Amino acid sequence: MQFKIILKIFVISILIYSCSKNETKKSTITQKSLDLQILEAYQEGMKNLKEGDVIFAAKKFNEVETMFPQSIWAPKSSLMAAYSYYVQDYYSEAIAELVRFKRVYPTHNNLDYANYLLSLCYYEQIVDETKDLESILNSKQSFESLINNYPNSEYSIDAKFKLDLIEDILAAKELYIGRYYLEKKKWISAINRFKVIINDYDNSIYVEEALHRLVEIYYIIGLKEESFKYAKLLGYNYRTSKWYEQSYKIFNKKYEIKKKERQKEKKKEIKVLNKFKSIFD
Repeated sequence: MQFKIILKIFVISILIYSCSKNETKKSTITQKSLDLQILEAYQEGMKNLKEGDVIFAAKKFNEVETMFPQSIWAPKSSLMAAYSYYVQDYYSEAIAELVRFKRVYPTHNNLDYANYLLSLCYYEQIVDETKDLESILNSKQSFESLINNYPNSEYSIDAKFKLDLIEDILAAKELYIGRYYLEKKKWISAINRFKVIINDYDNSIYVEEALHRLVEIYYIIGLKEESFKYAKLLGYNYRTSKWYEQSYKIFNKKYEIKKKERQKEKKKEIKVLNKFKSIFD
């Protein structure tokens, strides 16, 4: 009787061990299968991206993230989906992906890259200074955020360069509007636009013209001292500029006459030199 009890315990132990082993094996196989599915979906996305089918590539990357949100591949796939849209200029889709990435993965180590790519999406939609300001301002804000939050990032170097270009574009827009007001003789509105360039975009290439326009307007409306102040400022900083020459003409009415006289004298000198040179030919 005792033997039967011992045998029964032994058989039960074997069955428990066997089930436990099968369960472990099943779990291992499932895990391997899961990893394989993730890898296959990601690789398929990369393959389609290289072949130029960005829509399907983005779909496969999104599939990885949706099916396996806890995987380390999820945030990477999200970024790759955004990049897939970006390379084919689907900026709205790329921006939507990147905004979501920043919300879902606020502490991810590639957040600087996400911010950089988002900035580029805005930046590359800039047409020129006469068009809508939205893309320009969004790009400026996004690049500034990148530089402030990730000053040591490799992407911040290019962000600083692009910010300089954006400032030139914003200054150009102010100049474009200022010229319009000047043409329409809306003096105060024009003055305000040109002053924005001097005060806010003093490193831009448009400061010289903005200073000259202020010289011009103040002279026209009879504020000679104010006009002279800006002419002096222009001469101090940009003495060799063509705009300083234009401003100088405003205060020296005989300048153009003297300039023509100098040009005539120069032509005479050249004729004499050519004549002298012909002696030795």
